[in-house]
Amino acid sequence: MNPLFEQLLAHKPVVTDGAWGTEMQARGLPIGGCPDAWNLTNPERVEEVARAYVEAGSRVILTNTFGANRFTLERHGLAARVLEVNRAGAAISKRAANGRAKVFASIGPTGRMLAMGEVTREELRSAFRDQAAALAEGGADALVVETMTDLDEARLALDAAKSTGLPVVVSMVFGVGGKADRTIMGITPEQAACELEECGADAIGANCGIGADAMMPLCERFWMATDLPIWIKPNAGLPEVVDGKAVYQTSPAEFTHAALALVRAGASFIGGCCGTSPALIASLSKHMG
Repeated sequence: MNPLFEQLLAHKPVVTDGAWGTEMQARGLPIGGCPDAWNLTNPERVEEVARAYVEAGSRVILTNTFGANRFTLERHGLAARVLEVNRAGAAISKRAANGRAKVFASIGPTGRMLAMGEVTREELRSAFRDQAAALAEGGADALVVETMTDLDEARLALDAAKSTGLPVVVSMVFGVGGKADRTIMGITPEQAACELEECGADAIGANCGIGADAMMPLCERFWMATDLPIWIKPNAGLPEVVDGKAVYQTSPAEFTHAALALVRAGASFIGGCCGTSPALIASLSKHMG
């Protein structure tokens, strides 16, 4: 096991952070705006989000770089600033962590489909290498390839991330099928575990897409399929639309109860995705303490 993971998991489970998008929207990010651009234009507000999770007890926080690959940034006229956006994102979270938490930098999907011929493997690999290198330069302790649906894209991102020498988590997003146990590309937890472990992932798991109850069988199946640490970040239940906005009504107590059940099911790293606020993470941290 990677030494950093050994250090963290000596006292497991490891509480990670929650949602970033909703927290940034609460600070003024317009719906449809580019969150990653805030690393350059509003770094103090990004740092507020990161620091809120550190103060809530997160031992691992992510970075505001989920969409900071050249293809996603291109839609916002920022393709030429990939390195700058990513370096800044990692540095912001490092400042907020201030030695109290580790920074696992976020790498999300590009939105381009290999299977549809929208992009080549080399184009994806190059984009992920640029992003991963910049995150490492910014001071990230590890990298998280997250919310992946296509195993081919996940493998390319993993390969690029591993080239930095940092440990890498790979997290897929499930929710398709009668049991909500497949990605939109038809990948099962067992397939993901087998192939990602073989390709050198240091931890694997699932995030987003579904709430904690639906995540439970996925966590159990990952635990049965691999000896690697399991990374789990469910959504905070299902949102309700209020005044055109998605509002999550899950209480801290409800979230904590569900997260503790996921730990019992095998999760080594536990946090939340969409709708999970610092208040929910603080409740979870308190019960872990």
